[in-house]
Amino acid sequence: MAKKKAFALRVNENMLKAIEKWAADEFRSTNGQIEWMLNESLKKAKRNQKKDSDS
Repeated sequence: MAKKKAFALRVNENMLKAIEKWAADEFRSTNGQIEWMLNESLKKAKRNQKKDSDS
């Protein structure tokens, strides 16, 4: 599994509320939802890196 690194993220309050609701609708944590959103954006832009045996 790929190593995870923590960092602070400042987000507009309304944006965070929308992400929290979306996460709840998808049965994910807020952090998991943000990771999923970032991963989808990277895939769409064809900028995602190969996984380290994280299939």
